[in-house]
Amino acid sequence: MLRGTAAGLEFVFAGRPFDEAWSEIAERLAERPDFYRGSQATAIFDGETPDDGGMRRFIEAVRGYGITLRGVHGSEAFVPLAERHELAFLGEPPRANVASFERKRAARAGLLEITEKARSLDADFAGARADIANRRARGETSVPRPAFAPVAAAGAAPVVAAVPAAPGTLYHRGTLRGGQALTQLGSIVVVGDVNPGAELVASGDIVVFGALRGTAHAGAQGDATARIFALDMAATQLRIATLIAADDPNPVREHEPEVAFVDGDRIALAPYAKIGIGP
Repeated sequence: MLRGTAAGLEFVFAGRPFDEAWSEIAERLAERPDFYRGSQATAIFDGETPDDGGMRRFIEAVRGYGITLRGVHGSEAFVPLAERHELAFLGEPPRANVASFERKRAARAGLLEITEKARSLDADFAGARADIANRRARGETSVPRPAFAPVAAAGAAPVVAAVPAAPGTLYHRGTLRGGQALTQLGSIVVVGDVNPGAELVASGDIVVFGALRGTAHAGAQGDATARIFALDMAATQLRIATLIAADDPNPVREHEPEVAFVDGDRIALAPYAKIGIGP
């Protein structure tokens, strides 16, 4: 399995033969040969030790895609393997990563009903629509109304309840490299470049004071009024609410700040100077 984390990419070999797992990862890399270029990565082994030939092919292929392999996680049996291939040995594999891999395998086999995606900021819009339809069929309102406590009598101590904090803005200064991700319940502002392989996910707007070359998802909880701003808009993928716009292989570059927004049933792109920022 190949996954991106805040610390970089992870090649996870767990629960399957090395050659089988690497073949699947290699196919994914070949589909987007430049997508992970410039990324830092680690290899996580939780099982059999690959032979030197297989390990050498893996290392050479990863370097060919512009990925720097920082080291390997594994049991003590992997120490000699890491030394022979001049890689840092990083100790036992992180249990959370391996457990996550096993959960995903079980989900694909139909053993789990709730996927990891269902717990992320990507809202289950189909499920939400079905829930609304069921409520209306039962004669209920689309949005449940809470039952408030009665107003305190005169002279009685007022009822104090905690008020949830409003969505805020995440401010990040510096380059966001491949494999890194920022998520925010609110908006995200990045002062720097967002490299290929990096990902931004926000329930509000996304603003990049630099080059946006990775993936950006604004309005991730269904807000179609959210927008994506960048000084240099060269994203691999843009998403607003449930709409997706992939990279154009032959783009007409404006070489000026641009904004992505929802126009009807598609994502449109326009120079910032030619469009207002109001609703």
